[in-house]
Amino acid sequence: MADSPFPALSEFLRRRPRLAHRLDILLRPVERIIKTPIFGCKMCGQCVLHSTGMVCPMTCPKNIRNGPCGGVRSDGQCEVYPEKACIWVNAYNRSQRLPWPEELHDLRPPVDWSIQGSASWVNLFTGRDQIKSGCQSEPGSALEVVNVHGK
Repeated sequence: MADSPFPALSEFLRRRPRLAHRLDILLRPVERIIKTPIFGCKMCGQCVLHSTGMVCPMTCPKNIRNGPCGGVRSDGQCEVYPEKACIWVNAYNRSQRLPWPEELHDLRPPVDWSIQGSASWVNLFTGRDQIKSGCQSEPGSALEVVNVHGK
């Protein structure tokens, strides 16, 4: 398991798995009530709303978490559902209005489906949502990949 952004709290909860489990049970419905109607949250357990312009990337019919697929139409509509806007076009537009628009370029790990439905807040505090890809050296941003390979 990777490092949590909250090391003291993470260690506290890791030593008390029953407490972490109870917090998860308690926070799941709270998270669902708040995030589902406002952001269309799909309860993946690895929330990245803050870095995707407050648009849930799991609303993408292909579950793509790191930017649009190659099929986004020239008018910004979704390849799978042409009547809907691509969520990544929405994410880009909305992220530009946030104080941290550069976070849209952060590379996110693939979804860990084993934690789907759990409270992402507990997963964040325990570091459970910080899975790694297994690559030798992981780029921190999609722009790093483009700069290296786009020449």
